[in-house]
Amino acid sequence: MPEIIGIGLSGGADSAYAAWHLLQQGRQVRAFTMSTGPDTPAVAKGRQVADRLGIPHQALDLGDVFEREILAPFADAYAQGETPSPCAVCNERLKFGLLARAMLDAGCTAVATGHYARCDAEGRLFRGVDSVKDQSYFLARLTPAQLRQAVFPLGDFQKKDVLTEVRRLDLVPVSEKESQDLCFLPEGDFASFVLKRHPELHELPPGRILDTHGKVLGSHDGAFRYTPGQRRGLGLGGGPWYVLETDVQRNLVIVGTEEESRVQDVPLRDFRWLVPPPAASTLPCQAQLRYRMSPRQATVHWDDATGQAVLHFAEPVTAVAAGQLAVCYDGGQVLASGWIQHFPTKL
Repeated sequence: MPEIIGIGLSGGADSAYAAWHLLQQGRQVRAFTMSTGPDTPAVAKGRQVADRLGIPHQALDLGDVFEREILAPFADAYAQGETPSPCAVCNERLKFGLLARAMLDAGCTAVATGHYARCDAEGRLFRGVDSVKDQSYFLARLTPAQLRQAVFPLGDFQKKDVLTEVRRLDLVPVSEKESQDLCFLPEGDFASFVLKRHPELHELPPGRILDTHGKVLGSHDGAFRYTPGQRRGLGLGGGPWYVLETDVQRNLVIVGTEEESRVQDVPLRDFRWLVPPPAASTLPCQAQLRYRMSPRQATVHWDDATGQAVLHFAEPVTAVAAGQLAVCYDGGQVLASGWIQHFPTKL
């Protein structure tokens, strides 16, 4: 049976070059684009690139699922005082879930995307060689079964080289902007997005900004607008102050000094392994608590029965936000991941 690779084609530089590179390898390629709502720009862009490459193109309407699995939980998380990571969920449930299933049902034997990461036939996941662009963090929730079907043509490329080649080959318009981490918020205005889905937040009176001793330092117009580790935009004197916690239920934002923002133990829920778990319940690793964080030396302690774990860092870390994804690495290989849980209140 000939290998036919289905590629998720958004029409951006990365997926366009990934498709072109597969064709240069002599692969048969079919393009698929997720439609996440009416007039999704990616559909027209993806079709344009597919036509330029001379490959079949199909759009898959996932608007209802995208609303239910990504948009609504994203808004709900902020309304509850968490900082979500929707890209990791989208990769697991949509791109390598429903979209991948559509590719396989259409006769494809593998699933490709423009992510900067690497995997092998055993379902192991590794960092891409471009340390700045590496996206293995956002793929850490995939299962070994999903990874055994995956192809990442850009895993061995540097982003700058891809952009150079895309321009040389004229694969996408020169005016095409770099894709954003949150495709549904191109302007980055998450507050308006949350308020539209949670109008009850409009009814809240101005809240208080407190230090860890309960002293009122200022006011805010919505605790959900703040993220742990945030330093700018607080409008406070003295300091410097760092957001330690947002309490939407009590309409409070709690801030503290840099020293008070440091923690060593980070609790996780829904902890999952991408490799066979070791016999012991502890394992040294390097861990990231957000995409742009440099990996830090840590030890993970987990409980198979509950799916909970604790990351103990060798040195204190800051900007730990409930709802974000924590990913454990062994050098360049992804070992496991879990969602950061709420910390005990500072007040």
